[in-house]
Amino acid sequence: MTNFIPIFPLGIVLYPGEELNLHIFEPRYKQLIQDCIAKKKHFGIPAVIDKKMKDYGTLTEIKSIERIEDNGEMDICTRGKDVFMILEVVKEVPEKLYSGAIVNYPHNYKSGIPKLMLKIVESIRELHRMLNVVKPFPKPDNELKAYDVAHHIGLTLEEEYELLGLMNEKQRQEFLKRHLAKVIPMVAEMEHLKEKVKLNGHFKNLEGFDLNV
Repeated sequence: MTNFIPIFPLGIVLYPGEELNLHIFEPRYKQLIQDCIAKKKHFGIPAVIDKKMKDYGTLTEIKSIERIEDNGEMDICTRGKDVFMILEVVKEVPEKLYSGAIVNYPHNYKSGIPKLMLKIVESIRELHRMLNVVKPFPKPDNELKAYDVAHHIGLTLEEEYELLGLMNEKQRQEFLKRHLAKVIPMVAEMEHLKEKVKLNGHFKNLEGFDLNV
């Protein structure tokens, strides 16, 4: 199924189910949001990486309008809905300041492996302990999906986008598992290095080597 949606390109990756607060100040996007509110429609947030708009993005709903200023600027709360793929960009929409796109919605297999997901969550908590980070998850452990934790593990923007393009939860879980298996030993080594640096300059009780041996 294909349809037309207004688009709001941003240099982020928004995942389905994730909430995002936005301050709207550009005239074209003030118009976009006003139109979506009036028509009770959603808009798309395609990811922009290295100043280039990518093919995948996330259909986004407006949850609430938190504040509207006299000049029309506003703060809104949004939530990601579904992953879309852009088929064609419509740069000029009649009588509108904003652009749009013809998109489709690839089938997204959302069933993963529960035991693997719990191991991933355990690894994330281990990583957070090592980094001395406190970042609560949005759901109970047994309800978490890859999208819920992807922004908790230090992915680059390119890696976040790569995950967005995976249309199978099992693939997303494996992606997170591989990343954590790579990053946790690196962080552990950094911790070891920090301890070595701390010891530098301390008096050490070392036994000398016997050169006659």
